[in-house]
Amino acid sequence: MNRILTLALSLAMTLSLAACGGNGTTTTQKPSIGNSGSGSAAQSGSGLPADGLLGDPGSDTIYHVGICNYVDDASLNQINENIQARLDEIGQEKNVAFQVDYDNPNADAAVMNQIIANFQADKVDLMVGIATPVAMAMQAATEDSDIPVVFSAVSDPVSAELVASLDAPGGNITGTSDYLDTNSVMNLIFAVNPDTKKIGLLYNVGQDSSATPIAHAKEYLDAKGIEYVERTGTNAAEVKQAAQALAADGVDAVFTPTDNTIMEHYLSIYEIFVDAGIPHYTGADSFALNGAFLGYGVDYANLGRETADMIAEILIDGKEPGALAVKTFDNGTATVNTETCEALGLDYDEIARIFAPLCTKVQPITTAEEFGDLQG
Repeated sequence: MNRILTLALSLAMTLSLAACGGNGTTTTQKPSIGNSGSGSAAQSGSGLPADGLLGDPGSDTIYHVGICNYVDDASLNQINENIQARLDEIGQEKNVAFQVDYDNPNADAAVMNQIIANFQADKVDLMVGIATPVAMAMQAATEDSDIPVVFSAVSDPVSAELVASLDAPGGNITGTSDYLDTNSVMNLIFAVNPDTKKIGLLYNVGQDSSATPIAHAKEYLDAKGIEYVERTGTNAAEVKQAAQALAADGVDAVFTPTDNTIMEHYLSIYEIFVDAGIPHYTGADSFALNGAFLGYGVDYANLGRETADMIAEILIDGKEPGALAVKTFDNGTATVNTETCEALGLDYDEIARIFAPLCTKVQPITTAEEFGDLQG
């Protein structure tokens, strides 16, 4: 019995020492990853250290960062991987280390709130929310605390009431935005087919990231006198039904913004549009990776790296989040799936020629589940 008690006390002391690694304090104890049950910082195939500590492994200055990714999709995963890769670089450059706890609720609000509560219980130095729902939940959870929040891939942080303005966020939150220029996507649709008469709008009505671009799409189409059909879905079955309905509606093209629900289930529906001969224009390159004709928008790998730079500005340089302007980016990259392009009877070289005057960059891609699948 005494032996069991001794072991229990030893374990409690070990956990207590590990907790001292937060708040950028100096300690000779290297904390272990996953105190909250979160995933390790080392992601499969990421090339990150297996022990979960990013940066300088010999440093006694360790910052504890909690990252919550809204859902498992190619764009958001790419952001997380690049945040961690860049933090590893920064840590080595600045002779500090980052203990990163990572988790993903797969769009389950209850699980997401528990992950955030775990981060708070572990006294992380900073939270990172990837996508609008996570950022909003983190903001609400930290209103009465001094834990800073950095968001990533929030399309409209002002409308989501995360920040007062892009230039002066205020509060204890800032981050990076993947704002989508919807009119530019619409222009691409009509550049390929000037005779377009009906456009389908596919999105999740409950996604905050879709509200503004869908409103802009309607304004654009109303001004041109173009008919549009809205189909929405909140889960895999509804998304598939919505895609099938749009194919039956006889639309000439479909538009989807940076909608995480549609993205999550896209591999299961892209062939519906290909088989119907309907080009799908979307707001992220990950859609094109998963089979859409076009993905238009920001470079999500760069978005992740820029998010990591903001984390370092707050933790290492001591800057106030509310005084750091939200970072926005040139989102003029058009990513065209060459396999889908061919299946639709279109020539990639001709499409690239048409798109070139309307984009900052046109690039090809082939169908895969994750961006890492294209390497090597």
